[in-house]
Amino acid sequence: MQPSEIKFKFTLKKVYKAIVKRCLDFVLSLLGLLFLSPVLLIITLLLAIANQGKPFFFQVRPGKNEQLFKIIKFKTMNDKKDAEGNLLDDTIRLTKIGHFVRKTSLDEIPQLLNVLKGDMSLIGPRPLLPQYLPLYNAEQKKRHLVRPGITGWAQVNGRNAISWQQKFEYDVWYVKHLSFKLDVQIIIKTIKKVIKSEGVYAGATITMNRFKGNN
Repeated sequence: MQPSEIKFKFTLKKVYKAIVKRCLDFVLSLLGLLFLSPVLLIITLLLAIANQGKPFFFQVRPGKNEQLFKIIKFKTMNDKKDAEGNLLDDTIRLTKIGHFVRKTSLDEIPQLLNVLKGDMSLIGPRPLLPQYLPLYNAEQKKRHLVRPGITGWAQVNGRNAISWQQKFEYDVWYVKHLSFKLDVQIIIKTIKKVIKSEGVYAGATITMNRFKGNN
């Protein structure tokens, strides 16, 4: 490959990362919300009934450059508590409609609003809990150099089935190799995994264990 070709490809990647990716995020998320609006309305109604009028779940997450924002997802668990006022186990609080929504990954759809706002991208490292920020090493912190995504390289390469360290390695690899071609590959793989329900745990294991650092 000639130096001019290398420079051209490098320039294309920079333009995609700086301008085109955000434009595609906005247009595709808007079209997605419009196309999926009937499904959104039905799920919102069913979850509102199952969760005492609370169909959505909001939580603070770190975005690009570790800036905090509120992520929005469908609320798949109710708020039932024990006699001492503590929330019951996740497996008990997961509602029937919530189980279906998780299994089909429909709980992620409201995040299209976060993409429209510019808090997130369609593709990127998943936004995790803010209390993890002090626990990352210098290399892992690079996952915050781009907007977090609804799906990402780690999600199509194991999701909850891989370790935290492997997940972060995939996230940083994505940041370093971000390109239009890679994003298209991730979208295609995500669609396949959603159809097959691969890497989605809506049964006994609801979420991964919390990240406790690199020690």
